[in-house]
Amino acid sequence: MSTRIPNTRNQSTRDQALRDQGPRNPSTRDRSGRTPSGRTPGAPPDGGPAGHGTPSGGAPAGGSPAGSTAPAGAPDAGRRGATASSHLSGPAYVLGEKELDHTVVEDLVERAREFGMPPQAALWGWGTVRRTAETLQSLAVRAGLTTLRTSGTDPSDVDCLVLCSTRFPGGPRTHGRFVQEVLDGLGLENAAFTGVTLNRCTNLLAGLRLAQALVTSGQHRKVLVVTTDRVTDESRRLEKFALFSDGAASALVSAEPLGPDAYEIVAGASAQDRSELEWTNEVSPVLSRTVNERILHAAEMKIGDIDAVLHLNLFKPLVVLKERQAGFTKDQLWLDNIPRFGHCFAADPLINLVDRAQNGQVKDGGSYLLAASVPGVRIGLLLRRRPAATAPGLQEHHTQGTAGPTAPRPATQADETGESR
Repeated sequence: MSTRIPNTRNQSTRDQALRDQGPRNPSTRDRSGRTPSGRTPGAPPDGGPAGHGTPSGGAPAGGSPAGSTAPAGAPDAGRRGATASSHLSGPAYVLGEKELDHTVVEDLVERAREFGMPPQAALWGWGTVRRTAETLQSLAVRAGLTTLRTSGTDPSDVDCLVLCSTRFPGGPRTHGRFVQEVLDGLGLENAAFTGVTLNRCTNLLAGLRLAQALVTSGQHRKVLVVTTDRVTDESRRLEKFALFSDGAASALVSAEPLGPDAYEIVAGASAQDRSELEWTNEVSPVLSRTVNERILHAAEMKIGDIDAVLHLNLFKPLVVLKERQAGFTKDQLWLDNIPRFGHCFAADPLINLVDRAQNGQVKDGGSYLLAASVPGVRIGLLLRRRPAATAPGLQEHHTQGTAGPTAPRPATQADETGESR
Protein backbone atom coordinates (compact mmCIF):
# COMPACT_ATOMS: atom_id res chain seq x y z
CA MET A 1 0.00 0.00 0.00
CA SER A 2 1.58 3.24 -1.11
CA THR A 3 1.65 6.39 0.97
CA ARG A 4 2.23 8.72 -1.94
CA ILE A 5 -0.42 11.39 -2.39
CA PRO A 6 -2.24 11.05 -5.70
CA ASN A 7 -2.58 13.99 -8.08
CA THR A 8 -6.32 14.55 -8.01
CA ARG A 9 -6.15 16.81 -11.07
CA ASN A 10 -4.94 13.90 -13.18
CA GLN A 11 -7.05 10.92 -12.15
CA SER A 12 -6.09 7.63 -13.73
CA THR A 13 -8.17 6.38 -16.60
CA ARG A 14 -9.03 3.38 -14.47
CA ASP A 15 -10.58 5.49 -11.71
CA GLN A 16 -12.36 7.58 -14.33
CA ALA A 17 -13.82 4.42 -15.82
CA LEU A 18 -15.17 3.48 -12.40
CA ARG A 19 -16.95 6.81 -12.14
CA ASP A 20 -18.53 6.38 -15.55
CA GLN A 21 -20.29 3.10 -14.78
CA GLY A 22 -23.60 4.72 -13.79
CA PRO A 23 -26.65 4.40 -16.03
CA ARG A 24 -27.19 6.94 -18.79
CA ASN A 25 -30.72 7.57 -17.60
CA PRO A 26 -30.90 7.67 -13.78
CA SER A 27 -34.69 7.60 -13.90
CA THR A 28 -34.56 3.96 -15.03
CA ARG A 29 -33.13 2.73 -11.72
CA ASP A 30 -35.34 0.46 -9.65
CA ARG A 31 -35.56 0.73 -5.86
CA SER A 32 -32.51 -1.51 -5.41
CA GLY A 33 -30.41 1.04 -7.28
CA ARG A 34 -29.89 -1.23 -10.30
CA THR A 35 -30.59 -0.45 -13.92
CA PRO A 36 -32.72 -2.77 -16.07
CA SER A 37 -29.51 -4.60 -17.02
CA GLY A 38 -29.02 -5.54 -13.36
CA ARG A 39 -25.82 -3.53 -12.86
CA THR A 40 -25.55 -1.29 -9.83
CA PRO A 41 -24.70 2.34 -10.65
CA GLY A 42 -21.09 3.15 -9.87
CA ALA A 43 -20.02 -0.50 -9.96
CA PRO A 44 -16.52 -1.32 -11.19
CA PRO A 45 -16.12 -2.82 -14.66
CA ASP A 46 -16.77 -6.49 -15.47
CA GLY A 47 -20.20 -6.59 -13.92
CA GLY A 48 -19.52 -5.13 -10.49
CA PRO A 49 -17.75 -6.49 -7.43
CA ALA A 50 -17.03 -10.18 -7.29
CA GLY A 51 -17.33 -12.10 -4.05
CA HIS A 52 -14.35 -11.98 -1.70
CA GLY A 53 -12.42 -15.23 -1.63
CA THR A 54 -12.59 -17.56 1.35
CA PRO A 55 -10.64 -20.83 1.47
CA SER A 56 -13.81 -22.79 2.21
CA GLY A 57 -15.68 -21.35 -0.75
CA GLY A 58 -18.29 -19.71 1.45
CA ALA A 59 -20.69 -17.28 -0.20
CA PRO A 60 -20.15 -13.55 0.27
CA ALA A 61 -22.79 -11.45 1.93
CA GLY A 62 -24.40 -10.71 -1.43
CA GLY A 63 -25.57 -14.31 -1.58
CA SER A 64 -23.61 -15.27 -4.73
CA PRO A 65 -20.81 -17.83 -4.82
CA ALA A 66 -17.38 -16.37 -4.26
CA GLY A 67 -15.93 -14.94 -7.43
CA SER A 68 -19.25 -14.65 -9.29
CA THR A 69 -21.46 -11.76 -10.28
CA ALA A 70 -24.88 -11.49 -8.65
CA PRO A 71 -27.82 -12.17 -11.02
CA ALA A 72 -29.75 -9.15 -12.25
CA GLY A 73 -32.02 -7.93 -9.51
CA ALA A 74 -30.75 -10.42 -6.94
CA PRO A 75 -31.24 -9.02 -3.42
CA ASP A 76 -28.25 -8.32 -1.21
CA ALA A 77 -28.49 -9.27 2.46
CA GLY A 78 -27.62 -5.70 3.36
CA ARG A 79 -29.78 -3.92 0.81
CA ARG A 80 -33.09 -2.17 1.27
CA GLY A 81 -35.97 -4.59 0.89
CA ALA A 82 -34.35 -7.51 2.73
CA THR A 83 -36.89 -9.00 5.17
CA ALA A 84 -34.61 -10.82 7.63
CA SER A 85 -32.88 -8.76 10.30
CA SER A 86 -29.46 -9.33 11.78
CA HIS A 87 -27.51 -7.93 14.69
CA LEU A 88 -23.92 -7.68 15.86
CA SER A 89 -23.47 -8.29 19.58
CA GLY A 90 -20.64 -8.40 22.12
CA PRO A 91 -17.83 -6.77 20.10
CA ALA A 92 -14.52 -7.41 21.87
CA TYR A 93 -10.79 -7.44 21.36
CA VAL A 94 -7.53 -8.49 22.98
CA LEU A 95 -4.05 -7.10 22.40
CA GLY A 96 -0.53 -8.36 22.80
CA GLU A 97 0.55 -8.44 26.43
CA LYS A 98 3.72 -6.38 25.95
CA GLU A 99 3.53 -2.65 25.28
CA LEU A 100 6.39 -1.20 23.23
CA ASP A 101 7.19 2.40 22.49
CA HIS A 102 7.80 3.00 18.81
CA THR A 103 11.36 4.08 19.58
CA VAL A 104 12.32 0.50 20.48
CA VAL A 105 10.64 -1.14 17.47
CA GLU A 106 13.32 -3.09 15.63
CA ASP A 107 14.75 -1.34 12.55
CA LEU A 108 12.09 1.40 12.66
CA VAL A 109 14.40 4.26 11.65
CA GLU A 110 16.07 2.21 8.93
CA ARG A 111 12.72 1.05 7.57
CA ALA A 112 11.34 4.60 7.60
CA ARG A 113 14.40 5.79 5.69
CA GLU A 114 13.92 2.95 3.20
CA PHE A 115 10.35 4.13 2.60
CA GLY A 116 11.40 7.77 2.26
CA MET A 117 9.51 8.74 5.43
CA PRO A 118 10.90 11.42 7.76
CA PRO A 119 11.09 9.92 11.29
CA GLN A 120 8.50 12.31 12.74
CA ALA A 121 6.30 10.42 15.18
CA ALA A 122 3.65 13.14 15.53
CA LEU A 123 3.20 13.35 11.76
CA TRP A 124 2.55 9.65 11.23
CA GLY A 125 0.88 8.90 14.55
CA TRP A 126 3.60 6.65 15.92
CA GLY A 127 3.08 5.93 19.60
CA THR A 128 3.01 2.48 21.17
CA VAL A 129 2.32 -0.99 19.81
CA ARG A 130 1.44 -4.34 21.39
CA ARG A 131 3.51 -7.48 20.95
CA THR A 132 2.56 -10.99 22.02
CA ALA A 133 4.27 -14.30 22.67
CA GLU A 134 0.91 -16.06 22.44
CA THR A 135 -0.29 -18.18 19.56
CA LEU A 136 -2.93 -17.02 17.12
CA GLN A 137 -5.20 -19.66 18.63
CA SER A 138 -4.83 -18.23 22.14
CA LEU A 139 -5.57 -14.68 20.98
CA ALA A 140 -8.63 -15.88 19.07
CA VAL A 141 -9.96 -17.82 22.05
CA ARG A 142 -9.53 -14.93 24.48
CA ALA A 143 -11.36 -12.52 22.20
CA GLY A 144 -14.12 -15.01 21.39
CA LEU A 145 -14.72 -15.91 25.05
CA THR A 146 -15.15 -12.24 25.86
CA THR A 147 -17.78 -11.92 23.12
CA LEU A 148 -19.65 -14.98 24.38
CA ARG A 149 -19.59 -13.65 27.94
CA THR A 150 -20.69 -10.09 27.16
CA SER A 151 -23.45 -11.26 24.82
CA GLY A 152 -24.72 -13.79 27.36
CA THR A 153 -24.35 -16.62 24.85
CA ASP A 154 -23.71 -20.22 25.81
CA PRO A 155 -21.07 -21.80 23.54
CA SER A 156 -23.48 -24.65 22.76
CA ASP A 157 -25.80 -22.14 21.08
CA VAL A 158 -23.17 -21.05 18.54
CA ASP A 159 -23.61 -23.12 15.39
CA CYS A 160 -20.93 -21.54 13.18
CA LEU A 161 -17.46 -20.03 13.55
CA VAL A 162 -15.96 -17.71 10.94
CA LEU A 163 -12.22 -17.59 11.64
CA CYS A 164 -10.17 -14.87 9.94
CA SER A 165 -6.43 -14.28 9.67
CA THR A 166 -4.05 -12.78 7.14
CA ARG A 167 -1.79 -15.81 7.58
CA PHE A 168 -2.92 -19.13 9.01
CA PRO A 169 0.21 -20.96 10.21
CA GLY A 170 1.46 -24.05 8.45
CA GLY A 171 -0.54 -25.74 5.71
CA PRO A 172 -3.18 -28.43 5.13
CA ARG A 173 -1.45 -30.82 7.54
CA THR A 174 -1.63 -28.35 10.44
CA HIS A 175 -4.83 -26.40 9.77
CA GLY A 176 -7.09 -29.07 11.23
CA ARG A 177 -5.32 -28.95 14.59
CA PHE A 178 -5.31 -25.15 14.46
CA VAL A 179 -9.09 -25.01 14.08
CA GLN A 180 -9.58 -27.73 16.69
CA GLU A 181 -7.65 -25.74 19.29
CA VAL A 182 -9.79 -22.66 18.67
CA LEU A 183 -13.05 -24.63 18.76
CA ASP A 184 -12.02 -26.47 21.95
CA GLY A 185 -10.86 -23.27 23.64
CA LEU A 186 -14.18 -21.59 22.86
CA GLY A 187 -16.23 -24.64 23.84
CA LEU A 188 -17.86 -24.88 20.41
CA GLU A 189 -18.60 -28.58 20.21
CA ASN A 190 -20.91 -28.69 17.20
CA ALA A 191 -20.17 -25.51 15.26
CA ALA A 192 -19.44 -25.50 11.55
CA PHE A 193 -16.43 -23.38 10.58
CA THR A 194 -15.19 -21.30 7.68
CA GLY A 195 -11.78 -19.67 7.16
CA VAL A 196 -11.32 -16.20 5.66
CA THR A 197 -7.82 -15.05 4.68
CA LEU A 198 -7.53 -13.76 1.10
CA ASN A 199 -9.10 -10.38 1.91
CA ARG A 200 -6.03 -9.19 3.82
CA CYS A 201 -6.91 -6.40 6.28
CA THR A 202 -10.55 -6.44 5.17
CA ASN A 203 -10.83 -10.06 6.42
CA LEU A 204 -12.91 -9.18 9.47
CA LEU A 205 -15.52 -7.20 7.54
CA ALA A 206 -15.65 -9.90 4.86
CA GLY A 207 -16.24 -12.40 7.66
CA LEU A 208 -18.98 -10.28 9.24
CA ARG A 209 -20.75 -9.91 5.91
CA LEU A 210 -20.52 -13.68 5.39
CA ALA A 211 -21.95 -14.22 8.88
CA GLN A 212 -24.79 -11.80 8.13
CA ALA A 213 -25.65 -13.75 4.96
CA LEU A 214 -25.59 -17.07 6.84
CA VAL A 215 -27.98 -15.72 9.48
CA THR A 216 -30.41 -13.88 7.21
CA SER A 217 -30.61 -16.90 4.88
CA GLY A 218 -31.49 -19.16 7.81
CA GLN A 219 -28.48 -21.43 7.38
CA HIS A 220 -27.19 -20.63 10.87
CA ARG A 221 -28.64 -18.99 13.98
CA LYS A 222 -25.60 -17.61 15.79
CA VAL A 223 -22.28 -17.05 14.05
CA LEU A 224 -19.16 -16.13 15.98
CA VAL A 225 -16.68 -14.13 13.89
CA VAL A 226 -13.07 -13.92 15.11
CA THR A 227 -10.01 -12.36 13.48
CA THR A 228 -6.53 -13.04 14.86
CA ASP A 229 -3.10 -11.87 13.70
CA ARG A 230 0.43 -11.21 14.87
CA VAL A 231 3.70 -10.02 13.39
CA THR A 232 6.10 -12.91 12.88
CA ASP A 233 9.16 -10.91 11.81
CA GLU A 234 9.90 -8.03 14.18
CA SER A 235 11.96 -6.22 11.56
CA ARG A 236 8.74 -5.87 9.54
CA ARG A 237 6.54 -4.34 12.24
CA LEU A 238 6.77 -1.03 10.38
CA GLU A 239 5.42 -1.00 6.83
CA LYS A 240 5.05 1.96 4.49
CA PHE A 241 1.41 2.40 5.47
CA ALA A 242 1.20 1.43 9.18
CA LEU A 243 2.91 0.41 12.42
CA PHE A 244 1.55 -3.00 13.45
CA SER A 245 0.27 -4.48 16.72
CA ASP A 246 -0.64 -8.08 17.56
CA GLY A 247 -4.16 -8.96 18.64
CA ALA A 248 -7.60 -10.35 17.89
CA ALA A 249 -11.20 -9.13 17.74
CA SER A 250 -14.58 -10.82 17.66
CA ALA A 251 -18.34 -10.33 17.53
CA LEU A 252 -21.47 -12.47 17.38
CA VAL A 253 -23.92 -12.18 14.50
CA SER A 254 -27.49 -13.36 15.04
CA ALA A 255 -31.07 -12.48 14.11
CA GLU A 256 -31.76 -10.93 17.51
CA PRO A 257 -29.69 -8.54 19.66
CA LEU A 258 -27.88 -10.29 22.50
CA GLY A 259 -26.63 -8.72 25.72
CA PRO A 260 -26.18 -5.06 26.64
CA ASP A 261 -23.85 -4.20 23.75
CA ALA A 262 -25.66 -4.84 20.47
CA TYR A 263 -26.05 -3.18 17.08
CA GLU A 264 -28.52 -3.65 14.27
CA ILE A 265 -26.77 -4.41 10.97
CA VAL A 266 -28.47 -1.85 8.75
CA ALA A 267 -26.64 -2.35 5.46
CA GLY A 268 -23.38 -3.53 3.99
CA ALA A 269 -21.55 -3.40 0.68
CA SER A 270 -18.25 -4.14 -0.99
CA ALA A 271 -16.52 -3.02 -4.16
CA GLN A 272 -13.34 -4.15 -5.83
CA ASP A 273 -11.15 -3.52 -8.83
CA ARG A 274 -9.26 -6.68 -9.70
CA SER A 275 -6.61 -4.75 -11.64
CA GLU A 276 -5.62 -2.91 -8.43
CA LEU A 277 -5.29 -5.86 -6.04
CA GLU A 278 -1.47 -5.91 -6.00
CA TRP A 279 -0.53 -4.78 -2.49
CA THR A 280 1.80 -1.91 -3.44
CA ASN A 281 -1.02 -0.02 -5.17
CA GLU A 282 -2.87 2.85 -3.53
CA VAL A 283 -6.20 2.56 -1.75
CA SER A 284 -8.91 3.75 -4.13
CA PRO A 285 -11.29 6.49 -2.94
CA VAL A 286 -13.49 5.61 -5.92
CA LEU A 287 -14.20 2.18 -4.43
CA SER A 288 -14.92 3.83 -1.07
CA ARG A 289 -17.42 6.21 -2.64
CA THR A 290 -19.05 3.29 -4.46
CA VAL A 291 -19.52 1.42 -1.19
CA ASN A 292 -20.87 4.56 0.47
CA GLU A 293 -23.39 5.04 -2.33
CA ARG A 294 -24.68 1.50 -2.05
CA ILE A 295 -24.94 1.52 1.74
CA LEU A 296 -26.56 4.95 1.96
CA HIS A 297 -29.05 4.06 -0.76
CA ALA A 298 -30.02 0.88 1.07
CA ALA A 299 -30.34 2.69 4.41
CA GLU A 300 -32.08 5.76 2.90
CA MET A 301 -29.50 8.00 4.57
CA LYS A 302 -27.08 10.77 3.68
CA ILE A 303 -23.36 10.60 4.40
CA GLY A 304 -23.69 13.26 7.09
CA ASP A 305 -26.14 10.99 8.98
CA ILE A 306 -23.25 8.64 9.86
CA ASP A 307 -22.07 9.51 13.36
CA ALA A 308 -18.60 7.97 12.99
CA VAL A 309 -16.44 5.94 10.64
CA LEU A 310 -14.48 3.15 12.33
CA HIS A 311 -11.65 2.62 9.85
CA LEU A 312 -8.26 0.93 9.77
CA ASN A 313 -5.56 2.49 11.97
CA LEU A 314 -3.07 3.33 9.25
CA PHE A 315 -0.78 6.37 9.37
CA LYS A 316 -2.77 9.50 10.21
CA PRO A 317 -2.12 11.43 6.97
CA LEU A 318 -3.11 8.41 4.92
CA VAL A 319 -6.34 7.79 6.85
CA VAL A 320 -7.38 11.44 6.74
CA LEU A 321 -6.59 11.81 3.03
CA LYS A 322 -8.34 8.64 1.88
CA GLU A 323 -11.43 8.94 4.08
CA ARG A 324 -11.87 12.62 3.21
CA GLN A 325 -11.64 11.64 -0.46
CA ALA A 326 -14.35 9.06 0.28
CA GLY A 327 -16.63 11.92 1.34
CA PHE A 328 -16.34 11.95 5.13
CA THR A 329 -15.46 14.92 7.31
CA LYS A 330 -12.54 14.79 9.70
CA ASP A 331 -15.00 14.95 12.61
CA GLN A 332 -16.47 11.62 11.48
CA LEU A 333 -13.11 9.86 11.73
CA TRP A 334 -11.70 8.08 14.80
CA LEU A 335 -7.97 8.71 14.98
CA ASP A 336 -7.40 8.23 18.72
CA ASN A 337 -6.19 4.64 18.51
CA ILE A 338 -3.52 5.20 15.87
CA PRO A 339 -0.89 6.35 18.42
CA ARG A 340 -2.29 4.02 21.13
CA PHE A 341 -2.06 0.71 19.26
CA GLY A 342 -1.22 1.29 15.64
CA HIS A 343 -2.64 -1.10 13.06
CA CYS A 344 -3.93 -4.43 14.39
CA PHE A 345 -4.48 -5.98 10.96
CA ALA A 346 -8.21 -6.52 10.19
CA ALA A 347 -9.31 -6.00 13.81
CA ASP A 348 -9.14 -2.18 13.77
CA PRO A 349 -12.81 -1.36 13.02
CA LEU A 350 -14.10 -3.41 15.96
CA ILE A 351 -11.31 -2.17 18.25
CA ASN A 352 -12.27 1.40 17.43
CA LEU A 353 -15.98 0.70 17.93
CA VAL A 354 -15.39 -0.83 21.36
CA ASP A 355 -13.13 2.00 22.52
CA ARG A 356 -15.41 4.72 21.20
CA ALA A 357 -18.31 3.14 23.11
CA GLN A 358 -16.26 2.91 26.30
CA ASN A 359 -15.38 6.59 25.92
CA GLY A 360 -19.09 7.44 25.90
CA GLN A 361 -19.05 8.42 22.21
CA VAL A 362 -21.62 5.89 20.99
CA LYS A 363 -25.26 6.85 21.45
CA ASP A 364 -28.44 4.78 21.31
CA GLY A 365 -29.83 4.95 17.80
CA GLY A 366 -26.53 6.28 16.42
CA SER A 367 -25.18 5.11 13.07
CA TYR A 368 -21.60 3.79 12.86
CA LEU A 369 -19.81 2.59 9.75
CA LEU A 370 -17.21 -0.15 10.02
CA ALA A 371 -14.95 0.36 7.01
CA ALA A 372 -11.75 -1.16 5.67
CA SER A 373 -9.76 -0.69 2.49
CA VAL A 374 -6.80 -2.44 0.91
CA PRO A 375 -5.59 -1.93 -2.65
CA GLY A 376 -8.40 -3.01 -4.94
CA VAL A 377 -11.00 -3.66 -2.22
CA ARG A 378 -13.34 -1.66 0.05
CA ILE A 379 -15.88 -3.17 2.46
CA GLY A 380 -18.32 -1.31 4.68
CA LEU A 381 -20.87 -2.40 7.29
CA LEU A 382 -23.34 0.12 8.71
CA LEU A 383 -24.49 -0.46 12.29
CA ARG A 384 -27.18 1.21 14.38
CA ARG A 385 -26.72 1.13 18.14
CA ARG A 386 -29.45 -0.66 20.05
CA PRO A 387 -30.58 0.72 23.42
CA ALA A 388 -28.60 -0.91 26.19
CA ALA A 389 -30.50 -3.83 27.67
CA THR A 390 -31.03 -4.16 31.38
CA ALA A 391 -28.15 -6.21 32.72
CA PRO A 392 -26.49 -6.86 36.11
CA GLY A 393 -23.49 -4.89 34.90
CA LEU A 394 -21.42 -4.22 31.82
CA GLN A 395 -18.62 -6.68 31.33
CA GLU A 396 -15.23 -5.43 30.22
CA HIS A 397 -15.03 -5.53 26.44
CA HIS A 398 -11.32 -5.97 25.98
CA THR A 399 -8.53 -7.62 27.87
CA GLN A 400 -4.79 -7.43 27.82
CA GLY A 401 -1.98 -9.49 29.28
CA THR A 402 -1.95 -13.24 29.76
CA ALA A 403 -4.79 -15.54 28.86
CA GLY A 404 -7.49 -16.54 31.32
CA PRO A 405 -7.86 -20.07 32.74
CA THR A 406 -10.11 -21.29 29.91
CA ALA A 407 -7.82 -20.11 27.11
CA PRO A 408 -4.91 -22.10 25.69
CA ARG A 409 -1.61 -21.52 27.44
CA PRO A 410 0.41 -18.78 25.73
CA ALA A 411 3.21 -20.11 23.59
CA THR A 412 5.63 -18.85 21.01
CA GLN A 413 5.07 -19.63 17.35
CA ALA A 414 8.40 -20.94 16.18
CA ASP A 415 6.74 -22.67 13.22
CA GLU A 416 5.45 -19.43 11.66
CA THR A 417 7.29 -17.37 9.10
CA GLY A 418 6.28 -14.45 6.93
CA GLU A 419 5.93 -10.71 6.88
CA SER A 420 3.19 -8.57 8.30
CA ARG A 421 0.91 -6.95 5.77
